[in-house]
Amino acid sequence: MGQSSVRREGARERAPHARDLGWDETLYDGEDGEAGQGAGAPRSRRRGGGSGDGDGDGGGRSGHRRGGPRRRARKTGKKTGKRKVLRWVAATLSLLILGTAGAGYLYYEHLNGNLRGGGRAGGESGVKKGAANALGDTPLNILLIGSDSRADAKNVALGGGKNDRDRPALADVQMLLHVSADRKNASLVSIPRDTVVPIPECKDKDGKSYAATTNRPINESLARGGPGCTLTTWEKLTGVYIDHWLMIDFAGVVSMADEVGGVPVCVKTGVWDKPTARVPGGSGLKLPKGTTDVQGEQALQWLRTRHAWGSDQARAKAQHMYLNGLMKKLQDQKAWTDTGRLMGLAETATTAFEVSDEIRSVKKLFDLSMQLKNVNLKRLTTATVPTSEYPENPKAWVQVVPSAADRMWAMLRDDIAFDKNGDPAAGKPKSSASPKPKTPAEEPGSFPVRVANGTAGDGQAAAEGRAGTMAGNLREKGFTQAESLRTAEPRKDSVVFYPKADGDQGRANAASVAKALGLPDSAVRADAKVEKVTLVVGADWREGSTYKKPQIAAGDLPEGADDKVTCMDVYSVYQWNGKKS
Repeated sequence: MGQSSVRREGARERAPHARDLGWDETLYDGEDGEAGQGAGAPRSRRRGGGSGDGDGDGGGRSGHRRGGPRRRARKTGKKTGKRKVLRWVAATLSLLILGTAGAGYLYYEHLNGNLRGGGRAGGESGVKKGAANALGDTPLNILLIGSDSRADAKNVALGGGKNDRDRPALADVQMLLHVSADRKNASLVSIPRDTVVPIPECKDKDGKSYAATTNRPINESLARGGPGCTLTTWEKLTGVYIDHWLMIDFAGVVSMADEVGGVPVCVKTGVWDKPTARVPGGSGLKLPKGTTDVQGEQALQWLRTRHAWGSDQARAKAQHMYLNGLMKKLQDQKAWTDTGRLMGLAETATTAFEVSDEIRSVKKLFDLSMQLKNVNLKRLTTATVPTSEYPENPKAWVQVVPSAADRMWAMLRDDIAFDKNGDPAAGKPKSSASPKPKTPAEEPGSFPVRVANGTAGDGQAAAEGRAGTMAGNLREKGFTQAESLRTAEPRKDSVVFYPKADGDQGRANAASVAKALGLPDSAVRADAKVEKVTLVVGADWREGSTYKKPQIAAGDLPEGADDKVTCMDVYSVYQWNGKKS
């Protein structure tokens, strides 16, 4: 189906741009809010249309011109709170040249009204945001989610499945964008959608609870509590605190690709992801050999293609190529500083994305984008966690390879670059100085500590007597109330839990235990189920009284994880010679 027909059938109604509401670059000038004297009607704005498959005619939406008298600003004696908001928008967004709380404020509020969102987390992961480094900086982690929702006509038109309107949406695409604390490098990590992982207990926006499960694929996390549950699932799996989530549906992908004028992607041979005698379905993607700027429905087809690439792992590579191309296009277009471009981008993005509530405003989203705009794309590393067949359903599902996944999660937690380029200390793990906690820890002997043996977490037999040994070690260090537990708590990594209800004091006490043993700050976790500070000695610490952190060097990714490619290989059955058939 061509993109133009999709846009006319059930597409989101286009809200007016600032200029449609009476705004133009020459409308206001001066600090006092006087109306500008420049002549000329508001300019029309034209956006190119997208294309369908290789044989399609494409489509588009032309701009239009609206006349009418220019609005004149009202003078005010002093800056109101609203006017301060407008001044901020004018100075930093370059979105509108604002003088008063008039049409500009209405447009600013219009953009805010476009935004949809929900709670950051859907459950309890126990992972807390890490302390800042000596410069006061922390890494930035954003979970990007692609929803396969068919809840409205436009998404059914794009994705098919009209009988799936009432089915809860699944997280078809999941990527974690990690930007280093110094904002000099970034990593984009995918987990294939059919990867079986533990999904924690979650609640959706209506308060409905979903029990925890250990045998379902990660894409179902979205259906078990919304995007907040997907975020909590990632946090629980990786131990990485995730600041925000952004979610986009089929129609959002189409509109964003059109807004930037297409995204460059590349294939080594022509590709046609069509149904075959053995494999039904297919995305319909049809591209000639080489580089193509995909727009509209074709962009969505690229992101959804799997059969032509041969696997979910390869599908993630194609998705990473697309995002790399999108970010480069935005940087080349100077999207953060060009007023006209930013206006169109703001209108499209605020309708295309759903966001977590703590960034659900134009100001906060712009602040977030400003942290991303200067990331050197040469230092953006894309990776997919290695997987293997899931024994109970090997034809459909996969599971992470533990050793590879654990290394990748550790690199994210410790802010270790996935690449070595441009890093004078490449090959050496980064270290950061953490400030003292705001709440001081209590005296070591004044609070109880429980110690559990978790050394069987990697499948090996538990190290006998490990909990008792470590409890004794803690008592020698002044934690006189330390006692070992008889029950085992197998896990791969060593952690110190504290009761969530104890808040900052509990965290400070747990952090003092971790520090005494050499455990990193990231090992301190809140848990609603524990009643006392509890050390779980994991499979990564089977001997010794002081924890020795595994040394991981910058760029030391597991084999097969780094998936950046220049052009996609095409599985032979789906290769296309470029001729009509």
